[in-house]
Amino acid sequence: MKTKIMIKIKWIKIYTLLLLLFPLIGLSQTNWTQLFNGKNFDGWEIKQGKADFEILDDGVIQATSILNSPSTYMGTINHYDDFIFEYEIFASPGLNSGVQFRSLNSKKGDVFGYQCELDTDEFRSWTGGIYDQSRRGLFLYPLTRNEKGKNAFKNGVWNKVRIEAVGTSIRTWVNGIQCSNLLDDTSKSGFIALQIHSINTVENKGKVVRWKNLRISTTDIEKNRWPVESYATEINYIDNYLSDDQRSKGWRFLWDGETTNGWRGAKLNTFPKNGWIIKDGLLKVIDSGGKESEAGGDIVTKKKFSNFELELDFMITKGANSGIKYFVDTEMNQGKGSSIGLEFQILDDKNHPDAKEGVLGNRTVASLYDLITAENLQESRGKRNVKPNTWHRARIFVDGGHVEHWLDNIKMLEYQRYSQVFKSLVNYSKYQKWPGFGLLDAGHILLQDHGDEVYFKNIKVREF
Repeated sequence: MKTKIMIKIKWIKIYTLLLLLFPLIGLSQTNWTQLFNGKNFDGWEIKQGKADFEILDDGVIQATSILNSPSTYMGTINHYDDFIFEYEIFASPGLNSGVQFRSLNSKKGDVFGYQCELDTDEFRSWTGGIYDQSRRGLFLYPLTRNEKGKNAFKNGVWNKVRIEAVGTSIRTWVNGIQCSNLLDDTSKSGFIALQIHSINTVENKGKVVRWKNLRISTTDIEKNRWPVESYATEINYIDNYLSDDQRSKGWRFLWDGETTNGWRGAKLNTFPKNGWIIKDGLLKVIDSGGKESEAGGDIVTKKKFSNFELELDFMITKGANSGIKYFVDTEMNQGKGSSIGLEFQILDDKNHPDAKEGVLGNRTVASLYDLITAENLQESRGKRNVKPNTWHRARIFVDGGHVEHWLDNIKMLEYQRYSQVFKSLVNYSKYQKWPGFGLLDAGHILLQDHGDEVYFKNIKVREF
């Protein structure tokens, strides 16, 4: 009897152990294919550039930087749409590199598409971020809103990277830490390519990037995806779409993409009959020769806002001027010109004279107009500007007196609007004649008609 009991206990232990191991067994069933055979570049080809790619004795791919060459890409001949891709990467300090995916060649031969960034700049630390190479020319997902992700990459050692591209969802991990969580529908398929960036300094000549253990899975992807981490903020670039995550956090469209609902003229009870065009999910200010508020005039939300996060995409034409205003009191100025409020400046800094006006550049793009100059608070480089005829993203964050301006997911400035510093800036600005300027508890949000052709889309807001 004792023997039977002992046998039964052993079987229970074995059964319990199997149950514990089952999830691990399930996770190990990813169907991996080696993307590089370790011996030659069969299935690969140079897509652009002149840098050298070679295979080391241990099956490592090495690229060496050279002067006077554009970025060089060693890419797969095959194209891939949905996949999970893993690799290990090493780079000499000072180099920039990355891995292209869902990428293509232009008619000129240039590579364009998504890039999983490798960034050896320890101040910026955007490895695992998503750059849109030679297309929008923007970081769709810099690691500016993912502090934990910024600490994932380690210089001087091998780093393991994972890319999940499934439908419109693109996620990356570096050394097991999630770095990107992007929604975008621009590319659905393309080649994978290893990049070594162009260099223009002698000290970076001869530096190397290395890759090894390249493997890809294209089957049973959904069940093998890794869970999303709460610290990896989702960034959504899909037009006129709110994700489940955004809805759960209180985001809603401030403009529905089709009608004038929720908006009126700043000095009207209705939406302007002229000066604005709604078509194909875009809100357009027509060109009226640069005459401020003389065509359709500014438009404002019917609702007032206090604590909020506003996000929208805008596109300027060459030499254009516009703006996003907040805490607007439409009763403050009933005369000529724009309504009065705090302004996120929208401007073609290169081609509009207003960029040289004001004080120390405080009328340039993303600045708090005529008060605080936009800078670049999250990179070891100068201020980022905007290109005409290219979509850019503005973000305004307001929590009580604390305000932030963001351009293309990079923080440009922050300030306290109830502080003595702010009040002093107002006293030395064009707004000194407006009592209580910028100090309202709540106000309208405004899109400016400055007489230039400007486009807006994906206007959304979250209140808290």
